[in-house]
Amino acid sequence: MLIEQTIEKLREMKLHGMAEGLEEQQRTVKTNEMSCDERLAMIVDAEHTYRENRKLARHLKEAKLRHSQACMEDIDYSPRRKLDKAVIHQLAGCRWVRENQNVIITGATGVGKSYIACALANQACRKGHRSIYRRAPRLFEELTLAHADGTFIKLLARYARVDVLVIDDFGIAPMKGEDRRDLLEILEDRDGLKTTIITSQLPPDTWHEYLDEPTAADAICDRLIHNAHRIVLKGPSMRKEEAQKRSKKE
Repeated sequence: MLIEQTIEKLREMKLHGMAEGLEEQQRTVKTNEMSCDERLAMIVDAEHTYRENRKLARHLKEAKLRHSQACMEDIDYSPRRKLDKAVIHQLAGCRWVRENQNVIITGATGVGKSYIACALANQACRKGHRSIYRRAPRLFEELTLAHADGTFIKLLARYARVDVLVIDDFGIAPMKGEDRRDLLEILEDRDGLKTTIITSQLPPDTWHEYLDEPTAADAICDRLIHNAHRIVLKGPSMRKEEAQKRSKKE
């Protein structure tokens, strides 16, 4: 009866992990042979794990990753992709996030750029960092609307705070002057302070021409490229191959 009251009090104090840990101990016969210190340590560990899992769930929900289940363990290292496993293994440690370094992923359409970007953002969330995913066209639409409704400064502050910002499909559509200025504002706030992941069909040495305004192009490219890890994907479209496989099964 005393244990049940203790569990109820733990839940009232929102110590749900400790409550679940204590309940688990009651179901496990071996814990009766453990010392008080050992049992307490297990309950505290249960609370810590519970809070870490809740934190991860919040971060993943906030991130809104295009590939929500993307993870480093499931990355395809087929030889035709020319993907350096050692580089990906190094990035899995998230030192690049802690040191505010960018990641640029390039390659033709369908080769899996977005998946790897989402896997890196997912890994960052698992390491306790906050991430946000945006396709470039949607990002610029969001910024345009923020200008119109007076929330632009607030939106800039949100992007400045997040540890990892994924900008997917950069260069997929022509960029307007206002878009260039807004992108530069975002990158200026993040430069040397936070991490940005860019995916693009365009190689970085063509970005200056794509941006089509020398002064802004210099500033944007300098903030994105100078400290970036680069991943260049090769091979055929994985999306097309998956469609062909499904077609054969049907």
